[in-house]
Amino acid sequence: MTQDIALCLAILVASVVCFVTEVLRMDLVALLVMCALAITGVVTPPEALAGFSDEAVVTVWAMFILSEGLTRSGSAQIVSRRLVQIAGRSEPAVIGALMLAAGALSAFMPNVGVAALMLPVAVDLARRSEVPASRLLMPLSFAALLGGMTTLIGTPSNLLISSAMSAAGVVPFSMFDFAPVGIGALLAGTAFVALLGRRLLPRQDPGLEAQQRSQRNLRAQYGLQDRTFMMRVPEGSVLVGKTLADSRLVSAAGMIVIALERRNRVEALPSRTTVLQGGDRLLLQGRPERFEELRHWSELVIEREAPVLQGLMSEQVRLAEATVAENSALAKDLLHHAEFRRRFNINVLAIRRRDLVRRVKLASVPLRAGDQLLLQGDSAALAALAETREFSDIRAVTEEELRNDYRLQERLFVVRVPRDSRLGGATLGRSRLGDAFDFRLLATFREGLLNIMPPPEEVILGGDLLLIQGRPEDLDVLRGLQELEIGERISPNLNVFESDRLATLEATLAPQSPLAGKTTADVNFHDRYGLELVAVWRSGKARRSDLEKVTLQFGDALLLVGPRQKLALLNDNPDFLVLTPVSLAVTDSRRAPAAALIMLGVVGSVILGWLPIGIAAVLGAALMVLSRCLTMEQAYRSIDWHAVFVIAGTLPLGVAMVHTGTAQYLAMQLMALLAGLGPWPIILGLYVITALATLVIPTPALVVLMAPICITASRELGIAPQTALMGLAMAASSAFATPIAHPANLLVMGPGGYRFSDYLRLGLPLTLVVLLAVMLLLRLFWPVGP
Repeated sequence: MTQDIALCLAILVASVVCFVTEVLRMDLVALLVMCALAITGVVTPPEALAGFSDEAVVTVWAMFILSEGLTRSGSAQIVSRRLVQIAGRSEPAVIGALMLAAGALSAFMPNVGVAALMLPVAVDLARRSEVPASRLLMPLSFAALLGGMTTLIGTPSNLLISSAMSAAGVVPFSMFDFAPVGIGALLAGTAFVALLGRRLLPRQDPGLEAQQRSQRNLRAQYGLQDRTFMMRVPEGSVLVGKTLADSRLVSAAGMIVIALERRNRVEALPSRTTVLQGGDRLLLQGRPERFEELRHWSELVIEREAPVLQGLMSEQVRLAEATVAENSALAKDLLHHAEFRRRFNINVLAIRRRDLVRRVKLASVPLRAGDQLLLQGDSAALAALAETREFSDIRAVTEEELRNDYRLQERLFVVRVPRDSRLGGATLGRSRLGDAFDFRLLATFREGLLNIMPPPEEVILGGDLLLIQGRPEDLDVLRGLQELEIGERISPNLNVFESDRLATLEATLAPQSPLAGKTTADVNFHDRYGLELVAVWRSGKARRSDLEKVTLQFGDALLLVGPRQKLALLNDNPDFLVLTPVSLAVTDSRRAPAAALIMLGVVGSVILGWLPIGIAAVLGAALMVLSRCLTMEQAYRSIDWHAVFVIAGTLPLGVAMVHTGTAQYLAMQLMALLAGLGPWPIILGLYVITALATLVIPTPALVVLMAPICITASRELGIAPQTALMGLAMAASSAFATPIAHPANLLVMGPGGYRFSDYLRLGLPLTLVVLLAVMLLLRLFWPVGP
C-alpha cells in the first residue's frame, strides 16, 4: 500500500464517518474533503476544484432550473392530476404509480433528467393526494435509477459496459438485453418501497412543516392558541336557517368564525351570509368567557309586553331628530350605543341618511356629517344636547314621521332576571347587547322603585324587572346562542391552519397609507380583502378583543387570517408593509406548452446524441428564462446550492481513488478473497463490491474501473462475461444508500427534507431487495457458463 492510497483511505473513512454521524453539514464535509485532498497532495489544486465544472454538477443545477420552469408553467400540475386520477389518494398506490411512471421514463431518458422532470410533479402530487412529500421524493429518485437498468441507453454506465465489452472482444449488449433483469428489479423495488419501505421514510413535508412551524409561532406570539374553540349547532336550534350575521356570533360575542364543517366538508372563513344548519360545527376565535357572559342573558324571562308602560314612558321620555354637524367628532366613527348613552344619556333608535332609514344593526354604521339620528331621552338630556357642537339641528318628531318615515317595529317588553341568575352584577353596557341587538334599557324595577333611563353602568341584580325596547325576534336569537354546544375537542377536519387551508400574516401600515386614523370597522378587512383581523400588536401588547373599536395607527402590527391566495395579494398592496410574507406558487398555464417542449428538446437531444447532457441542460435552462417560463431571479432561487456543493466537493475523492490506485487496490483485495468460491458467489461478490463502491465513487468512473476487472476475472474463472457484466450493470445502478451516490439522490434531498441517515434507512434494504431479485433473474435469463 502506497502513501497516497493510505491518505486516500484515511480521508474516505473520515468523510463517511462525518456523513453518517452528521456531526457537520454534508456540504461543509464535502468542501473539507476537497481541501484535504489538495493540501495533502493526493490531487492537484486544479483537480480538486474541477468538480465545480464537472458535467454532473452543471447538469444538476441546470435541472433545478428546468424543474422550476415546469412547475411555474403548470406542466407538473397536469401530470400530477392524471396520476391522482389513476392512483387516488392511497399512499401505496400513489408511490407505486409515481415510481412506475418515473421508471418508464428513465428507460429512455437520463436518470437525473427524469428526477428533475418528475420532481415538481411529485411535489404537486403530494399536495393533491395529501401524502407527505418526504414519502414520494426519495422513491422518485430511486425509481429513476431502477428504470435506468432496463435499456442500453437508460444510464451511461450501461453504455460504458457495452463499450468495454466491444473493446475486450466480447459480444456487446443490445438495446433491450437489460430488460428481463432490469424490469424485474424495477417491479421488485417498486413493490418493496410502496408496500413496506415507505414506512422507513420520514413523514413530513419540510417546506410545509417549516411553514406551519412559523405560522404556529406567529399565532402563539399573539396569544391566539388558547382562544380557539369549537361549537356545534344542534338540530332544531333557533339559529337553524339564520345566517352567520343574523346569529350575532360576530357582533355580539366578538367571535371570528374561522371555519365551518358540514357533513365532513370544511369551508374556511365562511361568508357572513352562510345559512346555518343543524349539526354544523364552527371553529371560533375569541374569548370563550365573553361568550359565556353573553349566553347568561338568555336566562331573561319575558313577563309580558308593556303597552301600558308605553304611555308612562312617553310622558317622561321624548323623541327628537338631531343632525350630525359638519365638524362633529362623531363623523366617520361607528355608533357605539353604550358610549353614546354614557356621554349624552340618550338612546339612538334609527339613522336617516337622505332617503334611507336604518333601524337595525346601527352599531355597524359609520356616522357622517348630515346624518339624522332619531333620539330618545328625557327633556333635560335633549335640551343639553343642543348645547354641544356635535349636532347642528335638533327638532321634535311628529307621530306621522314616526309612523311613515321611521316605521319602528320595536316594542316594549318587561323581562325578569331570575333570582339565582348568573347575570347578577352584570351591566348592559359591558355585555355589547346594545350594539349587537339594538336593545335599549329604558327602566328598571327594583323593590317597587322605577329607575328611568339608567346609565350603561347600572348593575343588574337577580329579581330585577327590566323594561327593554327592541325586536322580539332578537330575543329568540339570544336564546339560540344558549343552545350552542361548546366542544371539548376540535374536530380534526377543522385544523385549517395545520392543513394549510388558512394561513396568518403579519403586516403594518405603509408610511403613506390612507388607512391610518380609520377604525378597523371602517376598513372592514372581511369585505375589502376577504381576510379577518384577529389581533393588533401595539406598545408591546397584543389586543385581541373589541377590535372593531381600534383606530389604526402607524406602527401597529396587524395579524390577519385568510386563504393564502388572498394573503399573498397584500405583498403588492401599497397600503401595507408585509412583515411575514406568505409565499404562493403562481403558475402561468399559457407557458406550459413552451416549458414541456423545452424539456422534451433537452431529453431528445441527449438521447439522439446531438448534445452532451450538461450542455443540453444549460441550454434548456436558458430557454426557460428566455421564453418567460420563469425570471432569472426565480431561476437563481430554484437552485439547491447544498446539492451542488456536495457533488462538487466529493467528486475529487472519486478521482483520487482511481488515480492513486486505491479503487483497484480494494477491488483486487476483495477479489482475492472470492477466488475458489464458485461462479455465483463470485458474481455476487462483484455485485456487492460494485454496489458498495457506488457510495463514494462516481458511477462512470466505477464502471470504467470495474468492467476490465470483471472481464478478466470471468475469463480466468470460466464464467460467462455477459452474466458477470449484467450483474455489474445492475449493481452500478443500485446507488441507493447515500445521497452522494448519485446526483438524482441529491436532487431530492433538499425538497424532501432528508438527512444522510434517511438514505441509509431505506437505501440499504432496497439494495438487498434488488440484489435478491437480480441474482434470481440472472439465473433464469443468463447462463453462468461461457
